[in-house]
Amino acid sequence: MQGYRDDSLKAVERNKKEYGLPLTVLSYKDLYGWTMDNIVANIGKKNNCTFCGVFRRKALDRGAYMVGARKLVTGHNADDLAETVLMNVLRGDIARLQRCTDAITGLEGSVLRVKPLMYCFEKDIVMYAHFNNLDYFSTECVYAPNAYRGFARSYVKQLERIRPQSIIDLIRSGETALARNDIAMPTLKTCERCGYISSQEICKACLLLEGLETGNLTLGIKKTKIQKQEDKISNGKCNPGTNCTCAGLGDVEGQF
Repeated sequence: MQGYRDDSLKAVERNKKEYGLPLTVLSYKDLYGWTMDNIVANIGKKNNCTFCGVFRRKALDRGAYMVGARKLVTGHNADDLAETVLMNVLRGDIARLQRCTDAITGLEGSVLRVKPLMYCFEKDIVMYAHFNNLDYFSTECVYAPNAYRGFARSYVKQLERIRPQSIIDLIRSGETALARNDIAMPTLKTCERCGYISSQEICKACLLLEGLETGNLTLGIKKTKIQKQEDKISNGKCNPGTNCTCAGLGDVEGQF
């Protein structure tokens, strides 16, 4: 993204030289044939964060496999997790609510994702970087103002002003949320097209990419009738094994 990603890469390059670290850079253009600017030009400023988030997670997985990594460490902090918990609560997404607060996620034999900063406040991390003269990039994404997460972030910040402990309270709430035993949770498998982890036959990244290539921009965004029924199963509104017509329709896509 011009004016954002290109500037952040310059900071990464400087850190590479400063600390003598290996660096592998992957681009959406190389992986998917599209830049984020091209995607926004086609779909507008609605749902662009969905495309970017899904493509970025898949790019991280592909990059980890390319370099032979066993663990993928991300910089998600306490503020990020509190926002994610709130978003999943508002969506009623039980599967993601449980998964987003795990310090380590992933399947045995796959690249595990680790969040070592999940209890560190964003402001503390920024202060640490500032007082230690660390070179970091902090400009907000040019497309972020339209993101659903932005509204969650504003609400979390309001809560924090009233009660500073609210951020940790939200994380703890997500950690203690237990699903009933009769709820069918998503089952992980591999995507038929790309071979990477998914909870559906075709992963969301591949569906979104197909939508871009065919001009069907709702593909992977707008839920079909079957997907809505699958959500009911995952969130406990329907019970597989009963006479409900939703039973046994499969898995629901999630964030991993």
